[in-house]
Parts: sequence; structure tokens; C-alpha cells
Amino acid sequence: MQAIIAHIEAGQRINGEEFLRLEREASLHQLGFLAHAVRLRLHPEPVVTYVIDRNINYTDICISACKFCAFFKAPEDGRGQVLSQAELAQKIAETQALGGTQILLQGGLHPDKPLEFYEDMLRFMKATGIHIHGFSPPEIVHFSQLSGLSIEQVLQRLMAAGLGSIPGGGAEILSDRVRQEMAPKKCTADQWIEVMEIAHGLGLRTTATMMFGHIETTAERLEHLQRIRDLQDRTGGFTAFIPWPFQPDHTPLAAVRKIEKTTAVSYLRMLALSRIFLDNVHNIQASWVTQGPKIAQLSLFFGANDFGSTMIEENVVAAAGIRFRLSEEEIRGLVIDAGFQPQQRLMDYTPV
Repeated sequence: MQAIIAHIEAGQRINGEEFLRLEREASLHQLGFLAHAVRLRLHPEPVVTYVIDRNINYTDICISACKFCAFFKAPEDGRGQVLSQAELAQKIAETQALGGTQILLQGGLHPDKPLEFYEDMLRFMKATGIHIHGFSPPEIVHFSQLSGLSIEQVLQRLMAAGLGSIPGGGAEILSDRVRQEMAPKKCTADQWIEVMEIAHGLGLRTTATMMFGHIETTAERLEHLQRIRDLQDRTGGFTAFIPWPFQPDHTPLAAVRKIEKTTAVSYLRMLALSRIFLDNVHNIQASWVTQGPKIAQLSLFFGANDFGSTMIEENVVAAAGIRFRLSEEEIRGLVIDAGFQPQQRLMDYTPV
């Protein structure tokens, strides 16, 4: 353990075996101390960033039927909906009135909409001047399968229509054992990585996420982080990593398996381990949406340097019964109270 700690303090990369040793044996305080040291090495200035945006889910109709999702409606349900352009315009106008700079655009895997539908939606949204951070890798793979076009062709067409960057959703755990049990109709781990690698090659910046605390093992968490780190070594295209714990309430998975909610301590440990292992991902984001404001504030001493989004609207986590809400003023207050300077940013971390 002393050798591993010395490696980290010297700014050296740890391997998978060392990660597993830390996970097993390091105390919460040790992990926090090490992660904060890494954070300060990458971000010596006492600044915590945040973005003002809105999460727009353009449809809840989805053929994937993921066992961890409380938000989707099956196509035959009848209660599902697709947002109109008028609804999109209203949501964007409200976002811009609050100083918002981007829309996080994601939706279900709709069985019937052609690629042209998404191109039209992007062109309509882009005309408002907003940055569109949209379409996670499972959506891109879905568009590719429906259209018969390659991943690269789909991305090129979406970029031409106004897509500005890609969120890291749909990663869950990048292990095919986990994905087969949790979401067998969704893209594979290799396909998720492929979308991101092609996007980076086309000049699109993206984020990466990890939803943990369900059926995965510690080794599978490591596999996930290793895949992210390896791709970042190749492309440098990830701007940030966001680990967040599974929210079991109202989900099909929780109905058949007893899964306890991840504790704040377990969340902080995983956050710190992510900061330590992902030495080539510049920014780590706190998850106040799932953890609430006080644990998110504490996250700033466990490796996080970004407070995420104001999330003017959020539907997927809310469907699992989690309804934390923070205004820009509240985020700035929490950051200042923790001893840092708040700084609004764009998707690529350019200061506003």
C-alpha cells in the first residue's frame, strides 16, 4: 500500500492490480487524500466549474427496455410521447433566459423515426444558437442500424445538422456480462467505445459516465475505467468523467433483485478511485443529482473539480424517485462555502 501511495503522490499511473488493492484496503480518508492530491495537481487553482443547461428527453418511447430504467415507455404502451418542435422551442427559450448555454439532448430508442427526423430536430434547435450536447452512443448505434448507414456516416450527418458534442450516457458498466443481463437490446461495450472513438476522430468532444452499484463486480468497474483510460490515451477526446450510483426505486431490476441504494461513503470511494485511476481525463464531475447538495460539496475533496449542470430539467433519475434541485445561485453558494471559486463553463470547459 505504501508503494502504491508513493506512486500516486509522485504523479505516476497505477495499474489494475494496484486499483483493486486500493479498493480493498485503503480507508475512505486515504482515498480522499490521494484523489484530492491528484485533483490539485491537475487543477492547482481553487476553481470549481459548472454548466447551465437543461436535459431534454425528446421521447420516452424505447425498445431497449433496460432493467435499470424507470423512465421508458414501451412502443405499445400508448402513454409514450415525442416532443413537438413547439415544446422544444419553449424549453430552449426558458434555458437561455436563465443563462443556459447548452441542451443535453437524449431520448429512448424509438423504433420508427428515420435519421431525417433527428436531423430536422437538430437544425431546428441549432437555429436558436444553443449548443447541442446530444445523442449517447446507444442512440447513435440505433440510428445506424435503422438507417443502414455506418456510425461515421450517421455522425457526419448529425454534425452537419448541428450536433456539437456527445454525452457519455448508455455506458452503464462497459462489461458485456453486465450489459447482457441489464440491457441486452442496447449496444455492446465495444460498440460504445467505437462510437466515441469515431466521434473523437471527427473532432467531436464527448464525456464518459459510469453507472455503478447494481450487479457489477469490482473487477468489472475496473474493466470500465480501463476501457475509458485506454481510449483517452488514443484520442484525448473525453472532456470529463461522471460516475453516478444506480437509483433502484421503481425500476424493473429492483422488482426482481434486492439492490440496496449506494451509500454516500461508497459513492465517495468510487469517485476518488476514478480520479486516481483516470490520470488522463482532466475533469471529474460530482453527481449532486443523485447524491444531493451536501455530498456533492464533499465530493470536491474526493477528486471532483466540476459541479456538473444546473439541470433545469431532469427526468430519468427523477423517475426513480430522486428529485434534488439546485439553482445556479445555490451551486455557486455551495462551491464558495466549500472554499472554492465557482466558474460557469461551456461543454469544452472554456470559461463563460
